[in-house]
Amino acid sequence: MPQHYPFTAVVGSDDMTLALLLTTVSPEIGGVLVRGEKGTAKSTAVRALAAVLPPIDVVAGDRFSSDPTDPSPLSPDAPFTSDAGVETRPVRLVELPVGATEDRLLGSLHLEKALSAGVAEYEPGLLARAHRGILYVDEVNLLHDHLVDLLLDAAAMGRATVERDGVSVVHAARFVLVGTMNPEEGELRPQLLDRFGLTVEVAAPREPALRTEVVRRRLAFDADPAAFAERYDASEAALRDRIAAAQGLVTEVALGDGALAKIAEVCAAFDVDGLRADIVTARTAIAHAAWHGRRHVLREDIRAAALLALPHRRRRNPFDAPGIDEELLDRILGDDEPDPEPPSQPEPEQPDQPGPEDGPSEGGPDSPGDTPPPPPRKTDGPSNETPQDPGAAPEDPEGTETRETSEPTTTTPGSAEVTTVGAGAPYRPRLLRVAGTGEGEAGRRSRAITSSGRRIGNTPGTGAGGIDLPGTVRAAAPHQHGRGRRSGALVLRPSDLRGAVREGRESNLVLFCVDASGSMAARKRMQQVKTAILSLLMDAYQRRDKVGLVTFRGLEAELVLPPTGSVEAAARRLEDLPAGGRTPLAEGLLAAADVLRRERIRDPRRRPLLVLVTDGRATAGADPVARSRQVAAWLAEQGIETVVVDCEAGPFRLGLAARLAVELRATHLPVDEVSAEALAGVARAATATPGSRERGVA
Repeated sequence: MPQHYPFTAVVGSDDMTLALLLTTVSPEIGGVLVRGEKGTAKSTAVRALAAVLPPIDVVAGDRFSSDPTDPSPLSPDAPFTSDAGVETRPVRLVELPVGATEDRLLGSLHLEKALSAGVAEYEPGLLARAHRGILYVDEVNLLHDHLVDLLLDAAAMGRATVERDGVSVVHAARFVLVGTMNPEEGELRPQLLDRFGLTVEVAAPREPALRTEVVRRRLAFDADPAAFAERYDASEAALRDRIAAAQGLVTEVALGDGALAKIAEVCAAFDVDGLRADIVTARTAIAHAAWHGRRHVLREDIRAAALLALPHRRRRNPFDAPGIDEELLDRILGDDEPDPEPPSQPEPEQPDQPGPEDGPSEGGPDSPGDTPPPPPRKTDGPSNETPQDPGAAPEDPEGTETRETSEPTTTTPGSAEVTTVGAGAPYRPRLLRVAGTGEGEAGRRSRAITSSGRRIGNTPGTGAGGIDLPGTVRAAAPHQHGRGRRSGALVLRPSDLRGAVREGRESNLVLFCVDASGSMAARKRMQQVKTAILSLLMDAYQRRDKVGLVTFRGLEAELVLPPTGSVEAAARRLEDLPAGGRTPLAEGLLAAADVLRRERIRDPRRRPLLVLVTDGRATAGADPVARSRQVAAWLAEQGIETVVVDCEAGPFRLGLAARLAVELRATHLPVDEVSAEALAGVARAATATPGSRERGVA
């Protein structure tokens, strides 16, 4: 019974299948990242890919899949004897689990042989197994940072270096890295994102006929996998032959001067970072030409390559969706075909004559006069930022001020006006931390006992930090005489095993509780508040946190965004956040407490950090001030780490947010001091003052 769905039976994901095939034709492209909503056949297509790849030859008995034609293989099992055989085997698809340990990825000392026989032997990891194959990471955006660092090193160098537990090994690790992810569960670390040669966005088809065909095929496969796969045997074999032909042709494809210049023009126009985009686009265009059986790169090859290689490299803000303007791309490429002459061929004496072998291309050879000047750069969509207006109206405590007619306004019960203001440019914020030491998921915010980090001790048994070999030996040493050891190997018992205890950083749940009432709605103030929150969201994105957003205005509070790993979604909700009306402070605190209570049940190991953004006013309901104080005192008893971002502005301040911070036993942080640069001097002065309280802020 076949284990995987046939690759040629996948429908409705043409960009994804093309990207996967191109990176197998030319592994130097650097792999594929597939982004998309759940249920879009991402994993199905990747797992089916290995079955259509042509087999490879390896040195018989070599654990590191060395190429028999390689004169100096980088394998710990080398050198090989002259009579070493050759094996032909399928290309491996190696899956890297999100929760894998560093030992599992890199390999390490063979623990059983080391302890029982005293032999220091290296046991290969997943990188060794993936050499000359595919390394697949499902939910790659959830991969722990220490594994990301190892993948970055291996992908950049083409080899893995192991220096640990008395083992010193270097072996080849050239693989096609394929990752799939759902952006709603969090974004990918930028350094790893850049290592993927190509990226594609997939979504469920919207055409009813295509959706019907997808469901029909899936039901048929589930009912009888063998019969379903047999129907696609011929197409799978044809695809395998086409891949083999393209792999043989790719080294013969000529990248002409005109095509290379056009690739550079496209990359420059889209303002990509570095030159890796130019290299990857060129390699992809060559692979695309080979895939279609051509020996020269044409305009359509460059276009297809740019759509796959540039979206994730375009310079953008962290929360902007990837993508490129296809109309701009078509204008840059023009209608003429690029010069088919390869770069190594000398230029003809007459610049307007065709090449000696192939004749003129369909659109004629490229020349400086034939290429129109690039159009002015533009963004992929309208900017979300609202222009600064020096004539903004003054603030009003309850949102009754007159605002610009250019601002979109609406009215709701219990409020005067509601307005929406965009955020300004984000900055590097001060680091907010949860006090104490947690045991949550590895991240980059608060101190915690995690699976990675520095070793600070050990504990009986095994744990997420791996085996503590020195601790295990020390535990067994005093009992050797009683166990009858006179010489030879160490005599071990299960009770001797010790697990390493490591201290690192954890990710947290950062819940923003934002006052969106009329007293916050003045344009300048709301823009400052949104900019501060956006900056803190960027910080949460970099530290792998989950985030949530609660707002309160008018007469009630609302959970705008349930806790999620997609910080990008929080940024979008923040941008559209309206402001106006009264201030139901108590309702906002109660809504935040309810969200944190539910999340504690769902994920008890993840510690929360509540960020309350308010000016401290309470104006909605009966006796709002007394009720707000009562709720704040109750919330303080829950032991929730809280930071009050004080948004009060103007020369005359009431200090209500500072009093609220005292009642919440929280850290008080003025909004204009959220910036790390602005707080440098304040932090030094505060830590030097006796009795100052810095809990939660670092």
